[in-house]
This record gives sequence, structure tokens and C-alpha cells, in this order.
Amino acid sequence: MPVPYSTGPAPGRTFRDMDVAERLFYSAFLLLMGVAYLMATFFLYASHRNADGNPHLSVTDIAYTYYGNRSGTRLEAAIRGPMSGYLDADEAGRIVAWLKSGGDEAGYEGKVADILGRRCAPCHSPASGMGLPDLTGYAGVHAVAQVDTGASLASLVRISHIHMFGIGLVLFALGSVFRFADLRPALKSTLLILPFAAIALDVLTWYLTKWDSAFAVVVVATGLVLGLSIAAQILISLYQMWLGRRARPASP
Repeated sequence: MPVPYSTGPAPGRTFRDMDVAERLFYSAFLLLMGVAYLMATFFLYASHRNADGNPHLSVTDIAYTYYGNRSGTRLEAAIRGPMSGYLDADEAGRIVAWLKSGGDEAGYEGKVADILGRRCAPCHSPASGMGLPDLTGYAGVHAVAQVDTGASLASLVRISHIHMFGIGLVLFALGSVFRFADLRPALKSTLLILPFAAIALDVLTWYLTKWDSAFAVVVVATGLVLGLSIAAQILISLYQMWLGRRARPASP
């Protein structure tokens, strides 16, 4: 007759077998990673939430980021979204009106050059060193006064490899701690593999969303799965280290 799992000893070494120094060491790492992930999540929220012109993050924001807002230009999408705080309503309206009228050079000089020079050029110039589109002259402005097709394939490739290398190493480190958790093997294996699968699918759906905006829903879903699986690893590990049952000393 098999022994029920809850009454049997955990196979291998677990958090219950660690001394205080080792638990403190792992706890400090887990807490630091938890705070870092919260900050990364807030950064993503702040950088994407205005893409559709509304203050709250939505699936539409994600679609505009990768697929683009193909009913308007990149410049219009920026001044209605992430750059809206740098322009007042009248200035934004004048730029949009110029774009709608065709965005010709004569209109640029007479209607919007002064606005862009005052509001945008200090950061959007080669001299700033920030790597932003050059808005100091008509040639640079004209380049972004085109239909917004979202992130370029070159930028997606660049971000993808940084994302997978960086988060992959973090997941490996978290998993190296979480492997000491005392859980059913199937659940433990799932929680160890799930974040790797989530990040791989997340990056893949960036490219799919670039092709079809409907995949933006999957980007949001994989992000939630990644966050929840990381949270589960951290919280379960901390709970078992400090609130779980301690290992019994060996009998003499």
C-alpha cells in the first residue's frame, strides 16, 4: 500500500534542511528579484500605456507598439501617446493638422518648426546622445511623418536577444533556488518550466503581433503567466524557508 504524499519524507534536500545563513542568503536574492520584477513591470506599464492616447494600459496599447496605428503617422501616434505630456492641446492640434494636410515642407516651416524646435529638438537631436529620431529639421521630421507600422524588425531582433538572455539567466537563478521546494513533482516541474515557455512564447508573439494585431492578446497573456509563475516561485520558496515545517533532528 503506497504511503500518502503528505505523510512521507520529501526526497532529496529541501528548504527545511538549510541553516539560517543559507536561508538568509537565498531570501535576500529572492526579495531583490521580486522588487526588480515589480519595477520592470511598472516600467513596461509606464512606457506602453499611452500608445493609444488613453492613460491606462490596454491590449490596444500593445497592438500599437508592435503592429502600429496604421490609420496615422508615427509622429501623430507619439504626440497623442507617450509624448503627449510635452505639448499642450493647441500645439498638438497644429502638428496633427499639418500632418493631415500632407506634411509638406512649406507647412513645416510656417506651422510646426517652432513647436518642434522648442518642445522636441532638445532631446530629439544627434547632440543629445539619446538615440531618438532627429526632429531638428524637415528631413528628420518627414521620416517619422509616415504611416505608423509599429516596431521595426531590426528593433524587435535587438530587444529579443537582450530579453531572452537577461530574463533567461534570472529564471535560471530563481529556478536554482526553487528546486529545493517540497512540492509534488508534477507541480514543481510545471512551475520550473512554465516561465521559460512563457518568455519564449512572449517574444514569438511580438513578431506575430507585428504581422497581425490580434496576437496582442497573447502578448498580454504570456506576460501574465510569466509574472505569476515568477511570483509563485518566490513566494513558495520564502514560505517554505521561514514558515514551513523544520527538519527534525536525527534520533541518537
